[in-house]
Amino acid sequence: MNAELCKKALELVGSPNVLINIVSRRVRQLNAGGGGLGRPLVDVPASMGLADIALTEIIEEKMGWILPEEVAAVRPIPKKRKKH
Repeated sequence: MNAELCKKALELVGSPNVLINIVSRRVRQLNAGGGGLGRPLVDVPASMGLADIALTEIIEEKMGWILPEEVAAVRPIPKKRKKH
């Protein structure tokens, strides 16, 4: 993977863990082929690797992602036991 592409994509995504998940999912799609999702969304040279293609798609904003809203964890209230 190209370090410059990683830095640029990380600036857009914000979280390295999210970036890894996005790139790995896109690489799987490109490996699978067989349809519209199996083709690169950007013009790339033949020598470029699949991870670099995915990073380039992120940088050129050809691909989007939605982060779920953070929800505060709530501890459940324990049920009272009946005394026998």
